[in-house]
Amino acid sequence: MPVSDSVTWIAVGLAGAAVVVALAFAVVVLLTFRRRPAAPTRSGELTDTQDLVRALQDAREEALRAHELAEIATTVDLDAVLNRVLEAARRLPGVDAAMLVLPEGSGAGGAEPLVATTGMSSEEAARQPLSGSLAAQPARAVRIAYSYTPEETEDDGALIRGGISVPLRDVEGEPLGTLAAFWRGAEREATDEELALLEELARRAGPALENARRFREAKQLADLDALTGLHNRRYFHETLARECSRAHRYDRRLALVVVDIDDFKSINDRIGHLAGDAVLAALAERVQSVVRSADVACRVGGDELAVILPESTLADAEQLYRRIQFAVGSRPLGPFERVRLSAGLAELKPEDDAKALFERADEALYRAKESGKGRFSAENAVSARKTASDS
Repeated sequence: MPVSDSVTWIAVGLAGAAVVVALAFAVVVLLTFRRRPAAPTRSGELTDTQDLVRALQDAREEALRAHELAEIATTVDLDAVLNRVLEAARRLPGVDAAMLVLPEGSGAGGAEPLVATTGMSSEEAARQPLSGSLAAQPARAVRIAYSYTPEETEDDGALIRGGISVPLRDVEGEPLGTLAAFWRGAEREATDEELALLEELARRAGPALENARRFREAKQLADLDALTGLHNRRYFHETLARECSRAHRYDRRLALVVVDIDDFKSINDRIGHLAGDAVLAALAERVQSVVRSADVACRVGGDELAVILPESTLADAEQLYRRIQFAVGSRPLGPFERVRLSAGLAELKPEDDAKALFERADEALYRAKESGKGRFSAENAVSARKTASDS
C-alpha cells in the first residue's frame, strides 16, 4: 500500500476514534446527570437540564473539531488542505474571517507568498499585514487591533475590528508561515481558550501544509522537461484536452502554435549535440519571455515546441509567433548562429477534440517548412506566409 494511502487511513482512523471518545464522554455525562437525586426546587431542575444540554453541546463540538482536525491531513492536494484549514479557523468561536500566509509560495520559485483567505473581500485581504516571519519569533501570538475614522465606522458596521495571528511550523518545528483569525463588529480581545484552539489548529495544519506543498512541487517538477524547463509532452496533451473541453463548455476561443527550429539536424551535426541542446534551452527561454501568463508553453518532442493560447484566435496565435521570431532573431542564441523557426497555427473548431486541433497545427507546421521555412501556416491555408523578419 502506498505511503500516502497509509497516512490517509491512519488519519481517518484517528478521526473516527476521536468521535467515539467524544460520544462516550457525552454518554457518561448523561448517565451521571440521570443518577443524581431529584433537586428540591424547580430552579435546580432547570440548572441541571441546562448543564446537561451545555455538556452535550460541548461534547458534540469537540467531536466535530477533532474530526475536522484529523481530516486536514487526509489529502496531499494543497488547495484542499488550504480550504480545510481556513474553514476550520472560521468555525472557531467568535471568528468571522481567516487568512493563511506561506511566504515561500508553492513551487513558483518563492518569489511571491502564497496567501489564502476566507470570509473577507479581496480589498480587505489586501489591507492585512502579510507577516511570514512570526514563526521565527519567540512570540506565542500577535494580536491585531484596528481603529477607524468616524466616517468609516458610519459607512460600514461590519468592519474587521481585531484579529490574532499564530505561527505555522512543520513537523521539525521549522517556520512555514502564519495563520490569522479575525472578527467583526464590536472591539474585543481573544480569550485564552480561543487562542488555544487556534494554536491547536495551526499545530495540525503546519505538517499537512508542508506535505501538500512538497507534493505539489514534486508534481510540478514531474511535469517539466529537464532540458528546456518547459512543460513536457504528457502535460501538454493533458492540458490541451482540458482546455478544449473548457472552451467547448463555455463557448470560448482557443488557439495553438506549434514551432520548431529549421534545419536543426544540421545544427547538431555542425556544432554537436551538447551545443544543440544549449540552442534548445536558449530558445525555450526566449519563448517563455514573450508568452502571456495564461499561455502554456511545452516541449512536445525533439526541437518541436507548442504553446496553448486560451481565450485566443488565429490572429493572436500569429502575433505570438511573430513575437517569438523577433525574440529569437534579434540576437544570437548564445554563441550560435542565427536560428529560424517555422510554425503551424490552428484555432479550435466546434467539431474539434484535442487530437484534431493538434494534428491541424502540426500539419500546418509541415506545410510552412515545405514552402520555404522561416514561415508560418495557419490551419488549412493553401500557402504559407513569409514572416516580417524574412521579408
